[in-house]
Amino acid sequence: MSYQTIITEKKNGYATVKLNRLREMNAICKEMRQELYSAFVELEGDPDVKAIILTGGEYVFSAGMDIKEMASLSSEEGDEFLDSMVRYLKTIYSCKKPVIAAVGGIALGGGFNLVTVCDLVVASESAIFCHPELKFGFNPLFYPLSQIVGETKAKEIVMLGEPIGANEALKLGMVNKVAPPEKFMEVARNMAAELATRSSKALEELKNLCSIVPRMDRIAALDIEFSVCSLLFARDDRKAQMDNVLLRQKMRKKISDKKK
Repeated sequence: MSYQTIITEKKNGYATVKLNRLREMNAICKEMRQELYSAFVELEGDPDVKAIILTGGEYVFSAGMDIKEMASLSSEEGDEFLDSMVRYLKTIYSCKKPVIAAVGGIALGGGFNLVTVCDLVVASESAIFCHPELKFGFNPLFYPLSQIVGETKAKEIVMLGEPIGANEALKLGMVNKVAPPEKFMEVARNMAAELATRSSKALEELKNLCSIVPRMDRIAALDIEFSVCSLLFARDDRKAQMDNVLLRQKMRKKISDKKK
């Protein structure tokens, strides 16, 4: 599909979705919300895509919601605005495929929300995260952030709105990897390419488990995890995946032996 505010690209078993309003610092307008929703629906249903990278490029992830657009909305238009926010964020949050946020520069407000609904986060050393929404008289999303950093720290982040650098975000568990500005996209692509070698069904089931087992008691959680193990073990592609792993190990050993 052709989009105006985002760019999508597919290769090597994964897709990249890039926010493309650089002049507006990738502020999230109505059209972008609609296009993000459409792109993730399309990519989730694409059997050739096993993982998705969401990025704003090297210099800025997103400055958040388009304040000019929001300021012009009437009270009657508020419900439609909120519905469009809920729709695209829920679609990314519930995507059956792993979503990697590759964050360069600022991720503010709605941009920070976008990061917290992704599964994995690779940040440039230049990345800055912040929730300034309270200053504008409305609330940031609390739940996704609280699931990552805990309720106490999440309250501090959303209430005070202080900026958080990449290395601090790494310590808080908001970020999985930090890399130099010229390297962070490469790290995200390598991560996506590695995920693309995995079984699609196993990835989907594991992502589902990651969502539900933290809310279960210990025994019930183990029971459901072993049930999924049994389901995946019975699949025909399980042996093919194992054979591929063994083949890759043999190839690496041959290369290592030659170097010796």
